[in-house]
Amino acid sequence: MAGFNISGLASGLDTTSIISQLMQLERQPQTLLRTKLTDTKADASAYRTVNSTVSTLQSAAEKLTQAATWTPVKASSSHTSVSASASAGAATGQISFSVTTLAASHTVIDNSTWSDPTSDVTLTVTDADGDTAAKDITITAGSTLDQAVTTINAAKAGVTATAVNTGAGFRLQLTSTASGLDGKFTTSGGITFGAVTDGTDAQLSVAGGAYTATSATNTFSDLMPGTTFTVSEKGATATVTVASDPAALASAVQAMVDAANTVLTTINERANNSPGSTAVLRGDSSLRALAGQLVDAVTHAVGADGTLLTADAASKAGITVERDGKLKFDSAKFTALLTEDPALARRLVDGDTSGTTAVPGVAQRLLTLAKSATDATTGSLVTLANGKDSEVSDIQKRIDAWDQRLELRQQTLTRQFTALESALSSLQSQSSWLSGQLASLPGWSSSS
Repeated sequence: MAGFNISGLASGLDTTSIISQLMQLERQPQTLLRTKLTDTKADASAYRTVNSTVSTLQSAAEKLTQAATWTPVKASSSHTSVSASASAGAATGQISFSVTTLAASHTVIDNSTWSDPTSDVTLTVTDADGDTAAKDITITAGSTLDQAVTTINAAKAGVTATAVNTGAGFRLQLTSTASGLDGKFTTSGGITFGAVTDGTDAQLSVAGGAYTATSATNTFSDLMPGTTFTVSEKGATATVTVASDPAALASAVQAMVDAANTVLTTINERANNSPGSTAVLRGDSSLRALAGQLVDAVTHAVGADGTLLTADAASKAGITVERDGKLKFDSAKFTALLTEDPALARRLVDGDTSGTTAVPGVAQRLLTLAKSATDATTGSLVTLANGKDSEVSDIQKRIDAWDQRLELRQQTLTRQFTALESALSSLQSQSSWLSGQLASLPGWSSSS
């Protein structure tokens, strides 16, 4: 049988153990490769982790280079029943109104409890304003209320059918799928309905009755450009105010600073070069250079003419570099500068493109740096990670080649030791035979 061997029957040696120990020696080069494979995979993962944090920084910095970010607004309402929101760039101002009516969907109900029809019944649903064609719906004989509801809803006639319990039995109810006046409908045919709710638009009395505003829903989005508000209580009086929101802009700057600090922390964790450090990429020059460039992007702020300002210029916008190398953002200081000199605040953070030479601000400099590191094709971090991937692939191929080589080597050792045992066994047999032959000779003694 191939591969069969009995350890040390002839020699008394534990050949299985000997072969195992010899193979351990043979595997040492492969063991080193496996260790290198693990380390290289860890390197690639570390580069990608840093790349992920830089991508987050890129998004935060890019937001601060968009015009809409620099015109933040916030909508507020004086009444709890009115909710308001303003999109970026919405016009500031305020509007006062009272809610005259709320929007409602047209609803009707069968005048009698449901009875399965004995013959087919045709129900015609007609749009009250004639915008859409009438829809005929056939409810077959013997249909239960649930079946009738399913049939009507499947017809997509602009109404939703529901079975409702009125206390005296179940009835068929129809509700327009569109709220407001535009959703009003009429019915005709074998089922008679009575009105439950008349389809009405929401209506506001604006500016003390100076004019009226209506909406098919309870949401108004065209009274103030960029602002939407929703009413929910008839008779409520409210004032919706849209004002500039410097806190939102400060929050965006804080997000960029936080993202930059995450990059610095991540790089330090993975490239720390201090004595005793076990960082995966200890002392990695590329990562340390990236960290230095990030700090430079903050400290090297520029003036309106494109020349470098003092090293602490960014601090005017509340952005400083601390002793530990991390960034710090003073929201109050930034907000004060934004109020006092909005042009300077924006130039320091976003930059200035009004002159003949584009002047990059902190955000623009960080954005450029981040893009150069994370670009899917040419990014420095992407290139480093991909390079490690190539190393992993090469090392794995070498490990696989060693697997084949070691398998052959083990087979060779097994054959050699099996042959040794076979030879020793043969010699032992010959020795026993000779001893037997000699013992049969007259006068022979094994001691002579």
